[in-house]
Amino acid sequence: MRWWDIDPVLRMERELFPEDAWSRGMFWSELAHARGPGATRRYLVAEEAGQVVGYAGLVTSGEQADVQTIAVARDHWGTGLGARLLTELLRAATDFECTEVLLECRVDNTRAQRLYERFGFEPIGFRRGYYQPGNVDALVMRLTDPSTSVPGTERGTENHG
Repeated sequence: MRWWDIDPVLRMERELFPEDAWSRGMFWSELAHARGPGATRRYLVAEEAGQVVGYAGLVTSGEQADVQTIAVARDHWGTGLGARLLTELLRAATDFECTEVLLECRVDNTRAQRLYERFGFEPIGFRRGYYQPGNVDALVMRLTDPSTSVPGTERGTENHG
């Protein structure tokens, strides 16, 4: 994701998450930490015919990574795009040498929960009222050793391509 992707990402963000959409400033702040030798973030977009149809982001701190966001345009639900975005985030976590990945997911978003479970994420708790202003709880999920969830990234192997 680059600065010129922020406007199309914001349009999708507001459509998919109208109550708790991120602001332009939040995306700018995240991207500011995604470049250079001290980078702690990885943000990406998926495009089709020049249009953003998905995006995802990850933040790292030491050996822990947190999935910040994954979004797929409604007309691309069920195409596997969410899985491809998550795969790239887990590759990034492995590149950052993270041994654990956490995320929060709305308790009413069972579609996303099933995706995360397919990748080996396990529920570990709840954050009450996490999503505001709707006061929706978040399910906290954890994946230990993300390298084992992405083909070709197992520790000790090389990935050429």
